[in-house]
Amino acid sequence: MIEMMLVVLAGWLVVMLLGVPIFASMGLAAAAFVYWGGFSGIIIPQKVAQAANSFPLLAAPFFILAGNLMNSAGITERIFNFAKVMVGWWRGGLCHANIIGSVIFAGMSGSAVADAAGLGTVEIKAMKDAGYDAETAAAVTAASATIGPIIPPSLPMIVYGVVAEVSVGGLFIGGVIPGLLMAVAMMILVWRMATKRDMPREKFPTLCEFWVALRRAFWALMAPVLLIGVMMSGVFTPTEAAAVCALYALILGLFVYRDFRLKDLPQVILSTIETTGVVLSIVMCAVLFGWALSVSRFPQAVGTAIIGWSTNPLIIMLIVNVLLLIVGCFMESIAAMLILIPILVPVAMQVGIDPIQFGVVFVLNLMIGTLTPPVGIVLFVVAKVAELPFERVTRATAPFLVPLVAVLAAISLWPPLTTWLPGLVFSR
Repeated sequence: MIEMMLVVLAGWLVVMLLGVPIFASMGLAAAAFVYWGGFSGIIIPQKVAQAANSFPLLAAPFFILAGNLMNSAGITERIFNFAKVMVGWWRGGLCHANIIGSVIFAGMSGSAVADAAGLGTVEIKAMKDAGYDAETAAAVTAASATIGPIIPPSLPMIVYGVVAEVSVGGLFIGGVIPGLLMAVAMMILVWRMATKRDMPREKFPTLCEFWVALRRAFWALMAPVLLIGVMMSGVFTPTEAAAVCALYALILGLFVYRDFRLKDLPQVILSTIETTGVVLSIVMCAVLFGWALSVSRFPQAVGTAIIGWSTNPLIIMLIVNVLLLIVGCFMESIAAMLILIPILVPVAMQVGIDPIQFGVVFVLNLMIGTLTPPVGIVLFVVAKVAELPFERVTRATAPFLVPLVAVLAAISLWPPLTTWLPGLVFSR
């Protein structure tokens, strides 16, 4: 079976390199394994339907909808303006405001691409108008967008939790401290860069200006507080909280800020359906592919090989980090997760690595991958928004990999950074 799976994997890679979509190539590879392995064809629709019939996965379209509504209702501009009033008077203040804005928006969208495309449009224009060069604006926007899937909610963590059978709520809460550490680490780098380059700063806000910015953004700022609060209190599951978040965003746009019109809703829903369809198709085919891997005992063979090198959890974590950072350079994050989770998670569990810690480390690795060429999706999005060549954005973003890797090392070496808060919340 392992030999047959190796042939299937080779064929899958060839088909994928030829440009076949990732979900189709995975589905074809799994179907080939079913056919050559002599299994009943009924397994294919059974596994696909089983993947789609997942309550935690229902959270994905609601969070996607909430993010789309936030972008369409002008909420992103209010968030950035509030962040600008808070820290804009620091040296390099709009860089700091960019990062703070991403932290706030992370509590609504759960997507790095949504952050880069939605909030990034406002941030980059404001920074250019204030005298920052386009490369700096693009780099800070791209780097800060990676916070989105770490601070809850998080689309990648929903997918990870479903496939790895780990508590999505635990993963959400486990990402809070690492997400805040990412923001602090990037702001330290920005402080050094701003001092060295003598970056501009905004004037110190008056009390009236602060009050106006707070009043305009207040209900938007309450969205992450509401979301995290209802999950931590146990009032709602992450899936239910996702529906509440989407409803809250709709109410803000229609009745509070009134920047969103009912005639815009069909387009927002259509965009949400398109994104959800892509995610769901990948998940369904990946679950089928994961079943084929499991039956072939390929993950067990890989796990035995890795554990043959060492059973030390820190060594295993180092191996996994290096592997995921390399994979992140060449593969989209959701696809990489769905392929590697069935292989790497059993190894981590076998050596005693906490599943929450491993999940957050897994997701952060692949978010760093969105900033590395040649397949850095966030780099492509920001390059388009900033109207810059991809290569210039890549070079400008490179220094921000240092604080991100530093946070990755910290959460890999010290599990309480990811496990303490979930333990505190869910032990009640």
